[in-house]
Amino acid sequence: MDINDLRIFFTLASFACFVGIARWAYSRSNRLRFDEDAMLPFDDEALPSQVERGQK
Repeated sequence: MDINDLRIFFTLASFACFVGIARWAYSRSNRLRFDEDAMLPFDDEALPSQVERGQK
């Protein structure tokens, strides 16, 4: 086993991790959660710092 075999193994392991993360991110079971998280910046609720000052 030489250095090129290790490089090949590392490349294949990295690609497998990438495919796993991409599959998880685009799975249908996570879609609702990601859609809700995407709308958080547009939420109309007051920020905690504004609540402390009595603003809403």
